[in-house]
Amino acid sequence: MEIDEAIRASSDRRLQTKYNSAAYIIQRAFALYEFEQVAFSFNGGKDSTVLLHLLRAGYFLYKKNTHRPKGNQMDHVLNCPMRTIYFESPSAFPEINSFTYETASIYDLQLEVIRSDFKSGLEALLEQKPTKAIFLGTRIGDPNAVGQEQFSPSSIGWPPFMRVNPILDWSYRDVWAFILTSKVQYCSLYDKGYTSIGSIYDTVPNPLLCTIDSLSNTEKFKPAYLLSDGRLERAGRAKKRNQVSEASIDIRNGPNIIHSHQNGALMASIIAVGDEILFGNVEDEIAGTLCRKLHAIGWHVSHKSVVRNEIDSVAEEVENRKSTDNLVFLFGGVGPLHSDVSMAGVAKAFGTRLAPDEEFEEYLRHLIGNHCTGDRNEMALLPEGITELLHHEMLSVPLIKCGNVVILSATNAYEVEKQWNCLLESANTPLVQLAPFFSKHLSTMLSDVELSETLSRLCLDFPDLNISCHRKARTGPLIISSTGKDQTRVELAAKLLSQKYHGAFSEFNFEGV
Repeated sequence: MEIDEAIRASSDRRLQTKYNSAAYIIQRAFALYEFEQVAFSFNGGKDSTVLLHLLRAGYFLYKKNTHRPKGNQMDHVLNCPMRTIYFESPSAFPEINSFTYETASIYDLQLEVIRSDFKSGLEALLEQKPTKAIFLGTRIGDPNAVGQEQFSPSSIGWPPFMRVNPILDWSYRDVWAFILTSKVQYCSLYDKGYTSIGSIYDTVPNPLLCTIDSLSNTEKFKPAYLLSDGRLERAGRAKKRNQVSEASIDIRNGPNIIHSHQNGALMASIIAVGDEILFGNVEDEIAGTLCRKLHAIGWHVSHKSVVRNEIDSVAEEVENRKSTDNLVFLFGGVGPLHSDVSMAGVAKAFGTRLAPDEEFEEYLRHLIGNHCTGDRNEMALLPEGITELLHHEMLSVPLIKCGNVVILSATNAYEVEKQWNCLLESANTPLVQLAPFFSKHLSTMLSDVELSETLSRLCLDFPDLNISCHRKARTGPLIISSTGKDQTRVELAAKLLSQKYHGAFSEFNFEGV
C-alpha cells in the first residue's frame, strides 16, 4: 500500500509516530463498527485530505491483519470506498468543489452531498442511513476541538454518533509532512498561498507567503507548505472583532477584580512547586522577588506557599487560591521531567485536560529544534480552553496564563526579573499598576516587652499601615517595618516611634531592596 510504504520509508520519526497513532485509531474504529456504519466527513481541505489517505492506509492494514484480501478484493481495500459526507456551500471556493468531486471519483468514495445547513442536513442524512461513527479531520486548535478526544460522542442536541478524530494532535507541520511524503494530490489553492481555507468571503492568501516579482513588480504567493511557522496558519482568515466592554477587559479572568481595583486593593498569591525546597536542598529566592515586584506596583500578597511535586497537591493549592485572589503566580515543576507536574495540576484545578498547543509547540520547535520527537512534545501540553500565551520580543517562549494563574518558568531571581519585566510590558498583561507601597524600616536593641504596648497603640493610630516586627537573631536588633501607600503616613509613624524612644532607633535598609 503506497501510503504505508512511503511513511515507513521516511526518515521523519515524528511523522512515523503520528502516522502509527492515527492508523491505530482508524483500525480500532473499524474493529468497533461495521464498515457500512461509518462515514467520513470530507471538505476538500488539507486536513480532510490527510484523513482520506490515512483511512485508506488504516483500512488496508485492518483488512490485512484480519481478513487478508486476495485478488480483485485488493482494489476495493486500497481505495476504502466508504460513505463520504460533503457539505456543499454556495460560498465555497470553486477549486474546493472541483477537488472534492475529482477525489471522490478517483477513490470510489460514496459521496453524499448535503446542501442545507450542517446540523439539519446531518440529521436528515443519519435518519436515512443509520451511522454509528464519523471520521473527522479535527485538529487541536480548531474552534470545535475543545474537549474532544480521539473518540468523542456527538454534542448534546445533535444526532447521536461517535466522532473519531485520528489527527486530533497533529500540527500544521505534521499535516504537510504527511502530504509531501506521501505525494498525494491536494487542492490547488494551497499552491497559491492559502494556508487555511474557509469561505470565499473570509479567506485570502496568507500575507506571510507573499513575495514581489522583481520583473513585473506584482505580488506572488509561495505554496502553503513553505509557511515556516504553523502558529500563523490562519493569518489569511478574516477575524471578527470581539465586542467586549472596557470593564470586561479589566476582569482578567480573576474574581471581582473590578470591584477590588475600584477599592485600590488587588490581591495576589504565590505558589512554589518543588520537593527540593521542602527538603531544604534549595532556598527559594523567586517568591521573595515576586513579593517585592508586586508591592512595587501596589498589589497585596495574601499568601505564599510551597507544595510537593504532586499533581493533586498543585491542583488543591491552585484551586484554593484562584477563587480568592485576583492573580496567582506559580513557578517550579515546569518542563518535560517526571517531577514537572505543574501544568497537569493547573488543568485539574480548572477541571480541564492537557492538550497539545500548536502555537506553543512551534515556539519550542524554534527553540530546541528536533530534540523532541515522537508522538507528542510533553512540554507543549497545556490546559485546554483556558490557556493564553503572553508574548514579548525578549522572550524566546511566551509566558503562560491559565485563567487568573500565571505560570513562570524562571528558576532564579535573575530569570524572574526578566520575565516580570516582560509580563508588565506584554500587550495582554493581567497586571494593573496601582500606587506603589512605601516602607520605612527602623532598627533597635530595645526588648519586645519594652516596645509591646507602644507598638500596639501605633497600630491603632495607623490602621492604614502594616506594622511588622522581626529579628534575625533572638539577641540581635529588632527590625520594625511600616508599610503603606501614603508615604507621608509611613514617615509619620516612623517619626513618632523614634521620638517616643529618643536615640533608641536607627534607620535600616534590607540588602538587595
